[in-house]
Amino acid sequence: MEQELETAIGIRIRKLRIEKGLTLDDLATASGVSRAMISRIERAEASPTASLLARVCAALGLSLSAFFADERQASPLARRHEQQVWRDPETGYLRRSVSPPATSSEVDIVDVEFPAGACVSFPPHTASHGMTQHVWVFEGEMEMTTGETVHHLLPGDCLFMPVGEGHVFRNPTSKPARYCVVLNRSTR
Repeated sequence: MEQELETAIGIRIRKLRIEKGLTLDDLATASGVSRAMISRIERAEASPTASLLARVCAALGLSLSAFFADERQASPLARRHEQQVWRDPETGYLRRSVSPPATSSEVDIVDVEFPAGACVSFPPHTASHGMTQHVWVFEGEMEMTTGETVHHLLPGDCLFMPVGEGHVFRNPTSKPARYCVVLNRSTR
């Protein structure tokens, strides 16, 4: 199953890159990810981390949710067993795309299970400027860093923040956390 997902990720990146008329070098320059790494991902020889995949997706004009949305016919309903699930190979965080795929909505909803002590950094990226997100904690604790500000979030807390300026998700505890990200891909 994991190898199938890595293959699907590689195929999708290659397809999107070619549809946009980008060479490996173009995508590498736009994403800040090396040409060699993108090539290895496209060939399913490497499993991208969340941070790396987010940079590639942003350079392709997509959020992670939009990237993972399959290309089925649009439906207003996304059943749990049909929702795309992905595990970050570096931290083990589990990401479930809750939003119905292929709709015209610019909002993506993601359910995340974040391991104890894990940390994921999303560096500033021009392609994501103007996008915003809400991070709503259900269980555990999270530290969210945006710019120079660190926010300590407890269950029920919700933080609104820009996406393109970069941010860090960190679980400072010995217990897993679960939260929801509501991402607005609109750059207006």
